[in-house]
Amino acid sequence: MAGERYVDHKVLKTFVQNKVNVPPDEARERRRQVNHLRERLEDYIAAHPDFDLVKLRASGSTAKHTAIRRRSGTGSDADVAAYLRTTDTDIDVSTMLTWLRDRCIEVYGATKDADDFKPSDHAVGITMRSSGLKIDVVPVLYTGEPDDKGYLVTADGTKVLTSVTLHLQFIQTRKDKAGDGYRELIRLLKAWVRESKEVDPELRCKSFLIELLVAHLWDVGWNGKPLQVDDYPAAMEQVLAYIVRTGLRTPIVFTDYYKADAVRTTADPIQVWDPVNPENNVTRSYTEQDRQRLVNHARATLDTITMAAYAATKGEALASWRELFGPTFPGE
Repeated sequence: MAGERYVDHKVLKTFVQNKVNVPPDEARERRRQVNHLRERLEDYIAAHPDFDLVKLRASGSTAKHTAIRRRSGTGSDADVAAYLRTTDTDIDVSTMLTWLRDRCIEVYGATKDADDFKPSDHAVGITMRSSGLKIDVVPVLYTGEPDDKGYLVTADGTKVLTSVTLHLQFIQTRKDKAGDGYRELIRLLKAWVRESKEVDPELRCKSFLIELLVAHLWDVGWNGKPLQVDDYPAAMEQVLAYIVRTGLRTPIVFTDYYKADAVRTTADPIQVWDPVNPENNVTRSYTEQDRQRLVNHARATLDTITMAAYAATKGEALASWRELFGPTFPGE
């Protein structure tokens, strides 16, 4: 490729910093609110030794530092994993969420309105009226295993082994070697996916999948080169080319916490295995149509980036990139 004449790493980095990254003040406020919630719940646990809420851990994109700037009224700002001990192995998720909601209300007492606590299909959402922040408290069944291992319970009752601590360690290990560009590249790709879903709401590509694709390419490289975390246009091309060339048909397995032969491959159209749980294909619900849609979209995006690289004018190059990131690009 002839090099991004008008849209290079510097332009994309400026866009990420101005339009994608969570502003530092907001990030600090998110962490403060999460820590405040954890401290109040943990104090309650200490005062009630027989309480079934065992411990709390910050989780999700905010804890991983891969969160992107939230658009008004959408999504949550932070996640907290609430580890619950129960003897009922067949617990119903709706019962568990109702119980957890009641415990959160007890902790906050009269300082918050009951309407600020809303269970969803997998979490209890808590809205902080003073700041507008929303925290999702996700229940995890705790069985006493080390490394904060426990079981998420999905809306259909399926129990999935997870570990907040090991997931954070997984991404931190790679960031420590790759540098700050590693997580910022993830944020850039998440912004691309979010904009893509505005155009095609049926497109499926969860944030965790983006994180694992980047991790895989950091581990193994692409086309004989390491992942170019310090050259965002080149790195985007690598990720997109991987999706297009493999068609996402090649299973992705990580060996940080288990051996590769612990995975039993399936007939699922896409197989990207949870780094913590060799029995959990994180894309198990993706259909063949979902796979084709994502691969075709990656191909179209790759074509757009190529057009931008060979654009005759800066205006033409920016117009191509705006197709990918919306009208605010480059956000200078």
